Amino acid sequence: MGITAVASCLPEQRMTTAELQARVTGGLPLPAGMFAQATGITTRRVAADGEYASDLAVAAGRQVLEQAGLDALDVDLLLFASATRDMAEPATAHVVQAALGGRAHALDVTNACNSFLNGIDLARSMILAGRARRALVVTGETPTRAMRPRLDGMRQARQAFAGYTFGDAGAAVLVEPVATGGILDVDAETHSQHWAVGGIFGGGSRHPRGDEHTYFTGDGHKLRGVFEKIGLGLVERVHHRTGLGWDDYARVLVHQVTLPYLQRFVEVAGVPVDKLEVTVPELGNMASATLGVQLDRVRPGLRTGDKVLLVGLGGGVSLMTMIWEVS
Repeated sequence: MGITAVASCLPEQRMTTAELQARVTGGLPLPAGMFAQATGITTRRVAADGEYASDLAVAAGRQVLEQAGLDALDVDLLLFASATRDMAEPATAHVVQAALGGRAHALDVTNACNSFLNGIDLARSMILAGRARRALVVTGETPTRAMRPRLDGMRQARQAFAGYTFGDAGAAVLVEPVATGGILDVDAETHSQHWAVGGIFGGGSRHPRGDEHTYFTGDGHKLRGVFEKIGLGLVERVHHRTGLGWDDYARVLVHQVTLPYLQRFVEVAGVPVDKLEVTVPELGNMASATLGVQLDRVRPGLRTGDKVLLVGLGGGVSLMTMIWEVS
């Protein structure tokens, strides 16, 4: 089972981190350029008014179908795999499918920033189980709408700061049987005791209404500490199980929250910098679309037989790796 087409979609609207800091901090005594210095993010893309998560997913999905020379009716499984969605009900997958014109089995897959990787793995599993023949996995992320629009004090700034890393994007892949290569290995590790470290806690049965819980809140330092503590073990486990080292990968794609976060991963894991596709300074933390955008960017330079390691990190918390060999 392999990935046979990949595409991404970025909103046209750009916002600099300097503009974001000026907009949200008001009269708080924060040094100029503090947001950019702390995150390494200079700009990000922001969905326009009236542009939704489904729109970004549809745009990427259309590109994938065009690349493959397929119609939406050629797909029998459609997964909208994203941390953000258009609404609580129905599944955003139906909004995407209506726009594309398909009739596939459609559902949403949600697991914070690991949603897209989880979606690819679920598509692979369903095809292997005989429940589908060809799957379109899409994500549309608009996490900038969960950024607190104005800070009223330093305590609130500390709670909301991690949300100011976000950028919006969409991505899509086609998953289907391949003759050679494909998805060679998948591994995951979950530490659910840390679920409360960060998130958007509104919209469910705990906090069904009210703006206060619709903004991202969390302890960025604590979340980083959790990932540092448990993340390296997963990467090492993949190495021992598969026998593959850094030199065996053409590219290593990593979920990127901030530039210091990425630099720390490089330092701890020892991954060669030239294997990475660094997107966070230009595009910010695109939630689950991060790996899809990176994969789309590196795809033209890959050749048959090249292996790509994808490393996902998600709130909850979960970690995930996937090894893909180009067919």
